Amino acid sequence: MSVATQEARPTGGIRRINAQTFHQLSALATLALLVGVFAFGNAAFLSVNNGLTVLLQTSVIGLLGIGMTMVIITGGIDLSVGSVLALAGTCTGLMVKAGVPVAPAMAAGIVVGAFCGLLNGLVITKMKITPFVATLGMMMIARGTALQLTGAAPISQLGETFGILGNGALFRSVEKLPNGLSKVIFPGIPYPAILLLFVAIGAAYLLRRRGLGRHIYATGSNEEAARLSGVNVDRTKIAAYVLSGALAGLAGNVLMSRLVTAQPNEGVMYELDAIASAVIGGASLMGGVGGISGTMIGAFIIGVLRNGLNMAGVSAFIQQIIIGFVVILAVFIDQLRSRR
Repeated sequence: MSVATQEARPTGGIRRINAQTFHQLSALATLALLVGVFAFGNAAFLSVNNGLTVLLQTSVIGLLGIGMTMVIITGGIDLSVGSVLALAGTCTGLMVKAGVPVAPAMAAGIVVGAFCGLLNGLVITKMKITPFVATLGMMMIARGTALQLTGAAPISQLGETFGILGNGALFRSVEKLPNGLSKVIFPGIPYPAILLLFVAIGAAYLLRRRGLGRHIYATGSNEEAARLSGVNVDRTKIAAYVLSGALAGLAGNVLMSRLVTAQPNEGVMYELDAIASAVIGGASLMGGVGGISGTMIGAFIIGVLRNGLNMAGVSAFIQQIIIGFVVILAVFIDQLRSRR
């Protein structure tokens, strides 16, 4: 059966769209409920500064979640994004430390991430190793490489320019006081949040309007049917993993720029946040279902949850327990949806 024939079935398509829309609306209602609960417990939660902090904290999760969504839609998984983030950010820091200008160094960091994704895709499609095992291996390889390159030590003194991407803001307004000090009138919109917006729009356009996006959905829905319809399944999977790796590299640049230090130990367990964002937003681990808008909602649920728990004084260990329960619940709901 061809992909075109599958798409021509109105009843199945309407059911899928309605189910996905309902899932996204449920996630949006959950986000609104979390905001209401945390705002009730702490009035400062709804302040402008805290809102911008949530935007800043969510940007890295969102970038990883977008790449993870593409991989999950193909029916795969990428457990290496946290380690690839660290490796790409470390490579960027090493190049800047060696005198390479910041922009080319960050571009090279993204290329490093894309190369890791390419290796993942080749191992999965050519060696026929399951995505879980292949990306688990890459997770260890990338982390070990980052630690080996730096001797497990952070790379500091990278200069003010290196920190612009992670700490800069659009429309920031600062007033000079008579005593010579500065007063921030409006902190501005963080650059990482603006970057996340553009990447999300581009990824949504790719998935919904371009041939590669349609092939990604077709591969995840029914790989054999997609192959018989002329879709190059292997190339599609490789492209999804390359995009995931490239976005992990971009997220690594953002995170290291925020710290103004390249940390080879960063990104631990970030893959779980990325998976949770995608699944909470409606992506199915069975493949063929998911969207960028839902992933953004899922990323903000994770970001708001972490921010609200921090403001409530909940320890980082308890936060891990709560996020773990959220991941299990999201996967359970996904399985119930798949059975129906």
